[in-house]
Amino acid sequence: MKNNLHIFLGATVADAAARPLHWVYDQKKLNSYIKNKKDFAFLKNNKSPFYNIKTGKVSGYNEVGQVMFNTIIKEIDLTKSNVFGQKNLNLTVKKIERRFKTNVIKHFGQGSLFWKNLKTRNKYKKIKWTKPINGPWIHQNVIDTIKNIKAKKKVTGSIKVNESDGFCAALPYFSIFNDFKNLKKIMSLICANTLSIKHGLAKFYIINFALKGYASPIKEFLKKFNSNKYFKQIINEIREVIRFKSLNHQKAAKKFGMACSYPGNFKTSIHVILNSKSYKEAILKTIRAGGCNCSRANFIGAYFSAINPKQILNSNWLNKCSYSKEISIYLSK
Repeated sequence: MKNNLHIFLGATVADAAARPLHWVYDQKKLNSYIKNKKDFAFLKNNKSPFYNIKTGKVSGYNEVGQVMFNTIIKEIDLTKSNVFGQKNLNLTVKKIERRFKTNVIKHFGQGSLFWKNLKTRNKYKKIKWTKPINGPWIHQNVIDTIKNIKAKKKVTGSIKVNESDGFCAALPYFSIFNDFKNLKKIMSLICANTLSIKHGLAKFYIINFALKGYASPIKEFLKKFNSNKYFKQIINEIREVIRFKSLNHQKAAKKFGMACSYPGNFKTSIHVILNSKSYKEAILKTIRAGGCNCSRANFIGAYFSAINPKQILNSNWLNKCSYSKEISIYLSK
């Protein structure tokens, strides 16, 4: 059965490309780090002020997607077409939900380097933050999710944090099954915040329009959901970005938001999509804009990979990402 895992692959490579410059909010500093460099993706030396991991690895945003990806491929035989029917897919989702919760605790919870570094961060809060911690960074959405799973709550995702962890967790599911019916449920495993779910769904619809070959997926989204009450806020956000389309992207990021949270994260992503013609151009602009460029890179990388899979499959960035080979094995031929 055909899948669209090139979308998830594109997101993964984009995240890894941005990672060494993740969470650099001082744009002047960031510009000094990449001065005289045409291609500053996969920067050799870490410049993130908060955490330091080997170049080629991904941020916590894409890492939760890797947990979902591995959950699916180990639980489901993707060579069998019967798992893709809606009735069987509903059963599949239940199986994925159950196993994913176990895997999240195993990957991020007590005993993991993610959890160990959480204790280090708590120590850092009491002193002046002078250097990044060594190793990965666990996100608040994941911390809340682990607590909710252990408390046996029905909805395990965090309701407080309006960031893109839910979208990133659901991206491999969408790339394999192209299923909108269960997307809210899948995203809510990690993030059940209303604003996050709404923006996550909007991003999936835009990616899906790109997959279907529409000349302008964003315009198609505006056309299809113009009178939709649920997406009214999203429609207004996109129209606002269109009004400022001509703005330099670094300035646009400052205007709309460089941080991890919605709606700024979404608006800045839309701005770079509207002003880029290729995967690499969009990701390099995203990196240069600074702030939470990794979270934005997941959406933007997925979008441009949906438009043209060759942009990622033929990219010299592919071999620089530590997860590329693992995902590529399962790509539809």
